[in-house]
Amino acid sequence: MSQNLISLDLTADAVAAIDAALDTLEKHFANFIELTPEQRQKLPKMGDKSEAFCRQTLIVLDQSKAMLPSTFDLAEAQGDMLAFDTLRPRIQRLRALLSKGEDTQMALGSDVLSASYDGYALAKVSGKGAALEALKEAISVRTRKPRAKPTTPDA
Repeated sequence: MSQNLISLDLTADAVAAIDAALDTLEKHFANFIELTPEQRQKLPKMGDKSEAFCRQTLIVLDQSKAMLPSTFDLAEAQGDMLAFDTLRPRIQRLRALLSKGEDTQMALGSDVLSASYDGYALAKVSGKGAALEALKEAISVRTRKPRAKPTTPDA
């Protein structure tokens, strides 16, 4: 085999532990929201520069509570900032884990594809038979080039 990026043996205990951890995360993420693409696009987003502005504004507002109307919920904004700060490092950890999982799955798929190509080449060299013909048919779907569309003359 020409490629082996990773060998991974996921034991039943390891899979059960991963599933239990995911169940726990899903339970604790139950109160989180899911935005539609349209909502994501329309929302004003707090970036690095606006984050500094927001932090400073909350400090000033906290020091000047008397000027705030009763309809302005400073405690809610401060709670949102605290939750934002609490969530950020955990989201970064989740992104890193997701990226590692996706890279591992991609490497495993690439290893399987590479081994399949090698095995197909060996099967072609070593003989013929119904199994080889079935394999040729299966791989022809993957390697078949799309037909060019016929051109029609302008009317």
